[in-house]
Amino acid sequence: MTPRANVRIIILCSALLIGAIVLIAREHRPSFLRPGLQLNAYVATSDGSLTVVDLVKLRAIHRIPIGPGLSGVREHPTRPEIWGVSSQGGYAWIVDGRSNQRSATIPVGDGPYAIDFSADGKRAYTTSSGSDALVAIDCASRAIVGRAQTGHGPVVAQLTPDEKSILVLNHRDATVGIHDAVTLAQRGNVPVVAQPDEVAVLPDGSIAFVLSRSEARMSVVDLRREVLLSNLQLAGKPSEMLLKPDGGELYVISPDSHGLQVVNTWTHEVGDYLMLGDSPTRGILSADSSLMYITDAAAGRIAVVDINNRRMVRNAAGRELLISVGQSPSAVRFDPAENLLLVVNRDSGDVAVIRARPDSQSLLTLIPVGEHPRDLAVKLF
Repeated sequence: MTPRANVRIIILCSALLIGAIVLIAREHRPSFLRPGLQLNAYVATSDGSLTVVDLVKLRAIHRIPIGPGLSGVREHPTRPEIWGVSSQGGYAWIVDGRSNQRSATIPVGDGPYAIDFSADGKRAYTTSSGSDALVAIDCASRAIVGRAQTGHGPVVAQLTPDEKSILVLNHRDATVGIHDAVTLAQRGNVPVVAQPDEVAVLPDGSIAFVLSRSEARMSVVDLRREVLLSNLQLAGKPSEMLLKPDGGELYVISPDSHGLQVVNTWTHEVGDYLMLGDSPTRGILSADSSLMYITDAAAGRIAVVDINNRRMVRNAAGRELLISVGQSPSAVRFDPAENLLLVVNRDSGDVAVIRARPDSQSLLTLIPVGEHPRDLAVKLF
């Protein structure tokens, strides 16, 4: 072999080595480039525990006992903490991400189901469906700093984008209570579909869309005039809705109708419909809103949808891109960089980790987390 050929081989090998190092650095960014960072998922299971999954090493590393009926698991926006509520225990709980220990339990009243934060992370809001109350918590002191009466059976308290109002979904009343974000006092009450479960608000705070998983209808509420505008007829009972960040479209997933409906948020009209599979249940939008990943609870897989062109994404062979995950997939979350998509599989007791980069979308591994996982949060700190 000539010296020139040897030099070419050395250059080629060096290039391949550099490429491999860059790939590893990207895959393991938190630990490889900045050793102090941690990237974890926190998965709530039916036995009242929170399983901590290291997303760099791709394995479960801790199991934290919390309490019965875990719900509303969320990462705090500014602190290295995971928050949630115990619907059966009647309290909000906090896990310190650095020590992986429960650091606080805050009694809020019977039947809390969800939690929301102010953008600066100073306040948390939840409800007590048993005592018909809206509760505000100071995140630093862990003290309850406000409580107000609501309608019957409040299940969700959500800040509007301008953070001037808190919308409370009253499940038994079939109303949306509009509360002042500072005083918590109710200043409006609007009738909506029966048993409201979820609300989405346009970025300008003008319109709210209210979903009920027991009704094939959706309510449209004018928040400025505090009136019901219309009830939109849907193809089937919905399981989730996703609002495009610019507010232009609302996507409604329906297992009953086996597909995805698109609602024009300016005209309040139900438009395009896309058939997805056996039982589409939960979904998540990419940051640029170009792709939506949707779980199929019956088929045990993820469908990838090109939102802009209203069609399923296809693989190199020209077939629809369907990624097998586990049994009864439900909740889905991205890591902060959107390199990984995490899928909770209720019946197989694991979390599927999917490589979510546009050039490579495939299942990496399944990580056992415990019986019947139901919710998760992801935190980089």
